[in-house]
This record gives sequence, structure tokens and C-alpha cells, in this order.
Amino acid sequence: MVRTQVRLTEQQAYRLRRVAAERGVSIAQVIREAIERHVYPEASLARRQRALAAIGGFRSGLHDVSEAHDRHLAE
Repeated sequence: MVRTQVRLTEQQAYRLRRVAAERGVSIAQVIREAIERHVYPEASLARRQRALAAIGGFRSGLHDVSEAHDRHLAE
């Protein structure tokens, strides 16, 4: 990876730290993800569309997965 420096306003730095802390990731990771979404928005959109297309595409045969997920994962 390439190391770089940017200057942020106090407000931008605060928001960046807050987002990173809420997500449990590094500030660098938040910045990399933001760059990916901004510089390559079509790739981000394509990933999102693929993820949404997968919803409902798999069947376990179980009907109480959302309620008993811990039990099912343990089995």
C-alpha cells in the first residue's frame, strides 16, 4: 500500500473517528472504503446489486432461523 497524508477540518476528523469507532475499524479503512465508493461508484453499485440479488436465493428448509439462529448454528 502507498502511504499518504491529508489535511482534514476538525469536524471531518471528528466524524471520521466516530464512524471508525462505531464500525470497529481503523480510520484508514473508513477512508479506503470511502475512496472506493467515490472513485469507483459503479463497482460499489455492482457489489450492492449482487448482494441484494442473493437475498432469498437460498433455502435451509428451516422456518425459525431468525428466532433460533444460535441453536441452528450450534448444530
